[in-house]
Amino acid sequence: MTAQIIDGKNFAVALRERVAEHTAYLKQQHDITPGLAVVLVGEDPASQVYVRSKAKQTVEAGMHSYQHKLAVDTTEAELLALIDQLNTDPAVHGILVQLPLPEHIDEALVINAIDPAKDVDGFHISNAGLLATGQQAMVPCTPLGCLMMLREYCGNLSGQNALVIGRSNIVGKPMAQLLLRESCTVTVAHSRTRNLPELVANADIVVAAVGRPLFIEGGWIKPGATVIDVGINRIEKSDGTTRLVGDVDFAAAKEVAGAITPVPGGVGPMTIACLLANTVTACCRARALPEPHGLTV
Repeated sequence: MTAQIIDGKNFAVALRERVAEHTAYLKQQHDITPGLAVVLVGEDPASQVYVRSKAKQTVEAGMHSYQHKLAVDTTEAELLALIDQLNTDPAVHGILVQLPLPEHIDEALVINAIDPAKDVDGFHISNAGLLATGQQAMVPCTPLGCLMMLREYCGNLSGQNALVIGRSNIVGKPMAQLLLRESCTVTVAHSRTRNLPELVANADIVVAAVGRPLFIEGGWIKPGATVIDVGINRIEKSDGTTRLVGDVDFAAAKEVAGAITPVPGGVGPMTIACLLANTVTACCRARALPEPHGLTV
């Protein structure tokens, strides 16, 4: 069998269209325009590209985009002061501080300085706790995108055996919490798990977020399983050029799995789309308006 390819690009386009539709509704019916503020400290090339892409897609969805580009030597106190200003700005419904930050700035301190209601990255300790206890939270974008695709391609997830490979606060842990909320039986593994091939072979759903190129072998996959590959790794080819690969050996896995995300073009495009969705959700919650259908959990 050959797996169905889960096209994250097309899914993200459809999600951004739903975001734009609800943004237009908020403008027309409530005279509100969702606003997203992105803070970039320093001149990391990859971060600059990512921030530009976020700003472009925010404007295309009809939302306000506020960019704050700070020098690499910006002090921690200066950054915290800006966040405090954004926390109290009624035009700003979502705040995102682009990571990584320069070494002299405490990332955890900065993340937890953001108003949890405006924390559209979903990294604040309060949102992590709310998600873990099944309460209303801002959900991290990448796990949210993975869940949306799983719902689309698997339908009802209740009772399925789900394996999350990776234990980060950004993907692994919140992904496990989301799958538990869907009534999956969830196992969290990582690079040091001893019986990993056995666990993969018994999983109906595999979410790979371990950060190691081609770590999950195709022969481990249960026939017909759904594989969501979060990994984005750059490896060198024989001719000296590089290519992007995931944490899963895609070429081998697609011959066994029922559905699988490619890298690139799978999970990646969903992250910014879910960021925009979170901003609209935060806007609605701030005004005590009904949450838009299909943009959150």
